Amino acid sequence: MTRLRSRIRRIADHSGSRYLFIGGISFLIDIGLLALFHEALAWPLWLATATAFLASFVFNYCLQRAFSFGSQGAHGNTLAKYVTLLAFNTLATIGIVALLDLTDFGWGTGKIVATVVTTAWNYAAYRYWVFAPARPSRN
Repeated sequence: MTRLRSRIRRIADHSGSRYLFIGGISFLIDIGLLALFHEALAWPLWLATATAFLASFVFNYCLQRAFSFGSQGAHGNTLAKYVTLLAFNTLATIGIVALLDLTDFGWGTGKIVATVVTTAWNYAAYRYWVFAPARPSRN
């Protein structure tokens, strides 16, 4: 039993596990808003996709910074990097969703594919660039 608890603790303590957990919640917020905006409110797909994606920004940034990566970096610096990555991800997400919406798969599958693709590169970007520990200065 102690060994099992130790393994569970090791998994929970890993930044990758926390990243995926927060990312999963962010995805639910994102796709829920996308469905609301596009299906219920009849917004154009590109606008609904971008708005929903950007709306999950504050939640995801704050929790990834504090909970997943424990960043101690200056807020302005990490936020600038995050916004740069966010802009790239937004354009990639809009493109993927729009392209797959032209097929029989539809926008929902497009959103899932976009999420899988951006999740893969975001973990590395978050860990080694956006929320990377500060390097000691050389004197």
